[in-house]
Amino acid sequence: MFNPSREQVRQFFCESWRKHLERLPLAGAEIAAADIAARHPEYHALLGDSAGALEKEWTPEGGQMNPFLHLSLHLAIHEQVSVDQPAGIRAAFETLRARMDTHAAEHILLESLGETIFAAQKTGSPMDAVAYVEKIRRAGSPF
Repeated sequence: MFNPSREQVRQFFCESWRKHLERLPLAGAEIAAADIAARHPEYHALLGDSAGALEKEWTPEGGQMNPFLHLSLHLAIHEQVSVDQPAGIRAAFETLRARMDTHAAEHILLESLGETIFAAQKTGSPMDAVAYVEKIRRAGSPF
């Protein structure tokens, strides 16, 4: 299983963004990473400064979300939806997209994923994929 370091994740996003800006070929996950980064103009300056990005720290006490965590969660849900894993996530996402723009729908998945991961870490149990998809379904339900 691929388990990149913090530095590797940051370099991956910065490099994907650089290639995008320079109109260089993107491959594999770089395509999705550049697309996700393009939808987050608030991170463009950071992504353009890879040396600074490697050094910066974001803490809960600072009240700011780690941009690389945010982008990584976007990438994770992109992959989940593309392969429909956990089962049913694609349909739940499409239901959300019918009611709102794609980015807003992705943020509902991000929140649900974050809550699900937190719950698993808190209890020391595996992530509950069924509960995760159900959270997304409830968010997409008009009632």
